[in-house]
Amino acid sequence: MPVTRAPDTTQPEPDTARLASDLRVVLGQLMRRLRAEHRFSISHGAVLGRVDREGPQSVSELATAERIRPQSMAQTVSELEAEGLVSRRPDSEDRRRSLVELTETGRVVLLADRRQREGWLAQAIGVFSEGEQEVLAEAVRLLQRLAES
Repeated sequence: MPVTRAPDTTQPEPDTARLASDLRVVLGQLMRRLRAEHRFSISHGAVLGRVDREGPQSVSELATAERIRPQSMAQTVSELEAEGLVSRRPDSEDRRRSLVELTETGRVVLLADRRQREGWLAQAIGVFSEGEQEVLAEAVRLLQRLAES
């Protein structure tokens, strides 16, 4: 009688591993291309974008959201503050902490940066057929789920 082995669940299926590798490579290439169109470093752009989308936040809230140490986030916020892109103000509910918010200059610069990056991306997507664009829209939804997992 042949011996049957339980499937090894510790390793992904070979096709899944290949897909993960291909996805990692192509996302890296896309991120490098987007960075070339970006005025800010990734960390600066992430903070500016988050504050713009979600509103004023403390340094520790930003650090938690970006999954970095609070000391590193404090440095990033200080650099953005020195450039006049963010400011800090006391939290009206807890005067012991301060909230980081975009300055008007920060908002204008961030908007211009987004327009430049999205302009390149929209132009690149524009060469795809309507069907390919629908596939890409579905891929975006799947990537959002992946990012949230």
